[in-house]
Amino acid sequence: MSKIVVFGAGGRAGRHAVAEAASRGHHVTAVVRDPARHSALADARSVTLVAGDVTDADRVAAVAAGHDAAVNAAGRLDVPSEEFFTGAARALLDGLARAGVGRLVLIGIGTTLEAAPGVMVHDTPGFPPEARAFSLGHAAELDVLRAADTAVDWLVLAPPPALLDADAPRTGHYRIGGNQVLPVTDETLFRYADLAVALIDEIENPTHHRTLAAVAS
Repeated sequence: MSKIVVFGAGGRAGRHAVAEAASRGHHVTAVVRDPARHSALADARSVTLVAGDVTDADRVAAVAAGHDAAVNAAGRLDVPSEEFFTGAARALLDGLARAGVGRLVLIGIGTTLEAAPGVMVHDTPGFPPEARAFSLGHAAELDVLRAADTAVDWLVLAPPPALLDADAPRTGHYRIGGNQVLPVTDETLFRYADLAVALIDEIENPTHHRTLAAVAS
């Protein structure tokens, strides 16, 4: 049984990560900006709901103290993408290191995966400019992580570059690969619930380290 802190716990990916970790018997600290909006997260006895800002290294260190691992599912649309994701990456690496948390699994975005060798999905012809700007923020986050001299063992898991199913129950099945989009073997949408399974599996049994890895059904 571990203690896991989940940043961005109020979003779709974050809620599923909290639920998956709690269902496995882990103690979970669910970090959100406004706890009053997410009181349902604390319904499980093993979940503690706290306020926090993933771009504030001091707050990251404070809420992560005493935990074994961290998940970052946070995202914002009211802040420029590159500013938010690079700020979060720097704050997480700083704050988690100070708190003695050695493992960090982040949720990435499938558009930063390669559609062909050396070509990210967001660089393919016809990719929407507004979506590309958001994806570039995730790419900049990866640059920060890769360049960091840190003791934190990080991993970015990127689901397919498509909509995910927020309501379907977990199957417990997923594939994990490298930095290229995984070939489609199942036409159904990948599920947030199964993304959460992959996240918590990589905390319980870390097998990928300091890299971007595609995950799909």
